[in-house]
Amino acid sequence: MKQEQMKIWERFLKGLLVMTGILFIATGIGYLFRYLGFSEENIIIVYILGVLIIAIITVNRGWSVCYSLLSVLLFNFLFTEPRFTFSSYDYGYPVTFVTVFIAAMIVSNLTIQIRKQGYRAEQMALRTRILLETNQMLQKAKNADEMIEETARHLMRMMGKNVIYYRAEDGILSEPRFCMAEPGAAKMLYLQQRERQAAQWVFENRKRAGTGMDQYPDAHCLYLAIRNEDMVYGVIGIALEGMMMDVYEQNLILSILGECALALEKEGYNRKREEALAQAKNEQLRANLLRSISHDLRTPLTSISGSAGILLNSASALGEEKQKQLYKGIYDDSMWLINLVENLLAVTRIEDGRMNLRMETELVSEVISEALRHVSRQSVEHSITAESTDDFLLARMDARLIVQVIINLVDNAIKYSPEHSKITIRLQKRTGFVRIEIEDPTCGSVSRMTVRAFRMRQSRLSLICAIPAQTALRTAAEALVSGSAYAAPSSGPMAEKFPYLTTRHPAVSLPLHYPARR
Repeated sequence: MKQEQMKIWERFLKGLLVMTGILFIATGIGYLFRYLGFSEENIIIVYILGVLIIAIITVNRGWSVCYSLLSVLLFNFLFTEPRFTFSSYDYGYPVTFVTVFIAAMIVSNLTIQIRKQGYRAEQMALRTRILLETNQMLQKAKNADEMIEETARHLMRMMGKNVIYYRAEDGILSEPRFCMAEPGAAKMLYLQQRERQAAQWVFENRKRAGTGMDQYPDAHCLYLAIRNEDMVYGVIGIALEGMMMDVYEQNLILSILGECALALEKEGYNRKREEALAQAKNEQLRANLLRSISHDLRTPLTSISGSAGILLNSASALGEEKQKQLYKGIYDDSMWLINLVENLLAVTRIEDGRMNLRMETELVSEVISEALRHVSRQSVEHSITAESTDDFLLARMDARLIVQVIINLVDNAIKYSPEHSKITIRLQKRTGFVRIEIEDPTCGSVSRMTVRAFRMRQSRLSLICAIPAQTALRTAAEALVSGSAYAAPSSGPMAEKFPYLTTRHPAVSLPLHYPARR
């Protein structure tokens, strides 16, 4: 309040000095004109010009009225006969005095109105520019937290005051955050219980509170809600420290907060729309997954039921060799179903984050041998060989899961390669890791290939795999590797669509393990 009173006195003294100075200057010019023999009309015009100057400088009608009245009296006292009295010999002088006074008032009013209109236009232009900058700033923000933070920082730069802001989360105000105009300012001043209560009251009642308001006038900040008609997104406090804002500043701040609320509302709608699209996509993927599973389950189940029916009804008519063949078919199909179910369970554990890796040092060649003992029964129709640059390669891995990865890749190659094809498994020692590469004749084929990507944070995994759509579920187990697994076509439409995939064959990379020296 003392600051406001000081400003009022400063404006009063400024206006008084300006009016007195212009009055003395106009009177001096009037004496000069009288000495040079100019008519009284020229002196009157000088006084009217003084009214115009005062209206431009002070923008206050009171000083213009005072100046007009004093100029008429001084003109009568100093320049009309008899001089140095307020009487006149000419009966037309009173009319002249009234006319001069009215003309001075009209000129001052017109000047003040023109200047106020210019001031309003300047304020509107400034407001438009600030709101445009605010809108551009909010568009660059990535989320709701950044929007509120950028708004608080913008107010801090504009007002030159410390700004405190609270984010509303699930109907509760979060802990306060700060944008300090003075880096060394004490934050504890704004963490008092009274400040928190004022912010909470604003959040609940959607009205202003704090400095200069009826509610919590002893608070250090003026608190305002970031809100629209339906929702309060947060509360911002401006540390005015007893300073009062004018109407223009209040409206500008409310407009900025309105822009922030509009951006937050738009961000919420966009987030909900993305969630709806993701849910719809997940539903579509689930439907495709069920169709794929149904297709993969139907074939072995049909084979199992058909073989079991033959054995039940015609076992005596079949030879022992034929019965063993049917039993073997039933066993292989059931094992394939078990592996499929295991892969599905592995996918579920990966998505839920419940997959625990048992990392141990293993001999890579033994892991390859174990995997080849469990590949598809159709492997006899192909030539499967393993090549290694080193007979003794140790690597850290979860052996059970790596075996499943290799089984999936080899079965994949068997299923989509022509009969009597050569499938090669290569072990290559690289700097810091072992590379397991599976080569088959279908690399580059695109007739039944698609791309799947998996990531697993806890194992720091990056996986890209090109596989047939019908067996896409099998590659989920590859995401369990504490390394990387990938595959890519070397030619054809798939290679053109994904030129950044330059690997020629499916491959698995594992970290090397070096035994400690005795």
